[in-house]
Amino acid sequence: MFKKNIKISISISNESIEKWNTKYKQLSNSKTLYLHGMENIRNFCIIAHIDHGKSTLADRLLEYTQTTSKREMQAQLLDNMDLERERGITIKSHAIQMKYELNGQKYILNLIDTPGHVDFSYEVSRSIAACDGALLIVDSSQGIQAQTISNLYLAIEQGLEIIPILNKIDLPSSMPEEVSDQIIDLIGCDYTDILRASGKTGQGVLEILKAVVERVPPPKGNVTAPLKALIFDSVFNSFRGIIAYFRIIDGVIKKGDKVKFMATGKEYFADEVGVLGLEMEPRSEVKAGDVGYIISGIKEAREVKVGDTLTTVVNPTAEIINGFEDVKPMVFAGIYPVDTDDFEELRESMYKLQLNDASLTFEPESSAALGFGFRCGFLGMLHMEIIQERLEREFKMTVITTVPNVSYHAYTKKMDLIVVNNPSDLPDPNHIEYIEEPFIAATIISSAEFVGPIMGLCLGKRGMLKSQVYLTMDRVEMKFDMPLAEVVFDFFDKLKTISKGYASFDYHPIGYVQSDLVKLDILLAKDNVDALSAIIHRDRAYDWGKKICEKLKELIPRHQFEIPVQASIGAKVIARETIKALRKDVTAKCYGGDISRKRKLLEKQKEGKKRMRQVGNVEIPQSAFMAVLKID
Repeated sequence: MFKKNIKISISISNESIEKWNTKYKQLSNSKTLYLHGMENIRNFCIIAHIDHGKSTLADRLLEYTQTTSKREMQAQLLDNMDLERERGITIKSHAIQMKYELNGQKYILNLIDTPGHVDFSYEVSRSIAACDGALLIVDSSQGIQAQTISNLYLAIEQGLEIIPILNKIDLPSSMPEEVSDQIIDLIGCDYTDILRASGKTGQGVLEILKAVVERVPPPKGNVTAPLKALIFDSVFNSFRGIIAYFRIIDGVIKKGDKVKFMATGKEYFADEVGVLGLEMEPRSEVKAGDVGYIISGIKEAREVKVGDTLTTVVNPTAEIINGFEDVKPMVFAGIYPVDTDDFEELRESMYKLQLNDASLTFEPESSAALGFGFRCGFLGMLHMEIIQERLEREFKMTVITTVPNVSYHAYTKKMDLIVVNNPSDLPDPNHIEYIEEPFIAATIISSAEFVGPIMGLCLGKRGMLKSQVYLTMDRVEMKFDMPLAEVVFDFFDKLKTISKGYASFDYHPIGYVQSDLVKLDILLAKDNVDALSAIIHRDRAYDWGKKICEKLKELIPRHQFEIPVQASIGAKVIARETIKALRKDVTAKCYGGDISRKRKLLEKQKEGKKRMRQVGNVEIPQSAFMAVLKID
């Protein structure tokens, strides 16, 4: 028998692994020898609607497989951002490798915990592409929600084995029988296929681990084929550069290999490769079927794209993995420093933030009202909120964010296409043939009692009802085609309010549709404030303009001169409010005497006000820029 302090190196075929594992069981318990073939690997992800308990369940899986010690254990262990912990949501996908033993066989389980919010659905789709199975988590007290269905369809399209799990069954409000019926109707499984668990108490976790081993198929791949790996995520390390996470479909990647990212065409040396435990574990090579990481000294986030195919330069693969696309921003807003001297500091902060979040896009722009800043593209309103909060927390940058808007397509009289990300980019109305705006297919699932108010909200936002299906006696699914511009402001908040928090919302873009849109300008003291301009449907422009003028009259402090607040479409003013001037009582010192003395003082003051109006600047508080969000 070998002594435990002797290091051994064994070259072994897949067929003999089981015999070796049995023969040297006591040796394979040590860290120096852990034998496995592709049939002993399971790659799976966790998908669910936001707040259905997937991060808590992931904690229990790590605990039960002894991937983490009790000392290291904490709630939401995989969510390593303060914002994720505070809000109780997953913002980035997180991958980790677990070791598990069942019936004397050792298995490697690669888990990817995915975000549940609709803004990050592209990241979810790439994570799903890196897996062979998915745990579909459904909250037994809330039932199936919109994002549950959306993520499930993504998993089914990729051909994943679905393991349905009823979570939170320890809650008094749990409805296991009712929700089980919903799951059976949705995916057509048997009642016995549905596992019951509680991420909080740990109930059912061992059954989940057993189901992963038994139901999720092992990865299929050819170790001898050219390297083909899918990049499903990347993070930035200030010392080592970009760290890319991959799943190897075919081939082997070794330390020192020269690799190529096929979408960007960039070539690098693999300085370090390894697998993802609680910490990164370097390896000399990573083989087909495994999930791992590569460090190659990349400093630019744009050079590593999620969904890209990684291969070697010496023996490249002939085919790219399907499904790659550049992440397209859906919502645009301007971010400006409060103090214009901080512009360069803000630029540095944005670059550092982009290294950790490649879906953030930005380009410099200037505004007459706010000075120099950046036009930023976000995946959605939550993404925009997260970026703004991270700028303030991580980089101590106090910023002004302008009114969010979406990207429009304007066609000129010569039928030239102009992409309009900023209202100030819109050409003069005389040169425009027509304008198109982005539309989305929205899915709303709610309790039947809220159908009326939800219908009213969506139709008021220019939505068109496409279908209405009762999933159960009390749950209804409604599908609308809606303009994205109507959704980016406060639609989600209003939906939650009118449904008492029960309705769930999911959407995906369906293209551009021609609409009767106009550019609404806001003028202060006859000067156009470009940061408050908006592109809006003509039917709503008059009402919108009037409300903005009223709101600005409340928020802008009075100055020494009168300020007219106007809303205009082109040269036509459609609404006006006036902020009265602060006036010193110059006649207070006149005690008696002729009226002409007082009139003379008032005329003198009037002349001074005229001169001041020509040279005076209107100071606009930050609250005025965000007022548009709270108009309704």
